[in-house]
Amino acid sequence: MNFDEITQTSLLYDFYGQLLTKRQREVMELYHEENLSLSEIAQEFSISRQGVHDALKNAEKALLDYEKKLRLVEKFQKSRQAINRIDVIIDQMVKESRDENLTGRLESIKTIIDELDQ
Repeated sequence: MNFDEITQTSLLYDFYGQLLTKRQREVMELYHEENLSLSEIAQEFSISRQGVHDALKNAEKALLDYEKKLRLVEKFQKSRQAINRIDVIIDQMVKESRDENLTGRLESIKTIIDELDQ
């Protein structure tokens, strides 16, 4: 699994992890967050490495299926991109504006945008 796939799986897990079975969540957390090997997880659950591998693949497939149907991650990413573009435009407008009232209102909007990142 490359870095982009790991990042995507983590993002999908953040959005849809609670929709997985308890066992799938536990296996995903041990593998992705605790960095345990398949063998270590297999020992933890008294199952085979293949069983762990299958659980991970099934969980990842379920996450992808949820995203195909709901598209929450896609919408989130598009929203973040739009907000970043708006933020850049506001920065440019603040620099170019000679109207203090407009500048103050734009800075208020930037504050709201910045609060979204917290």
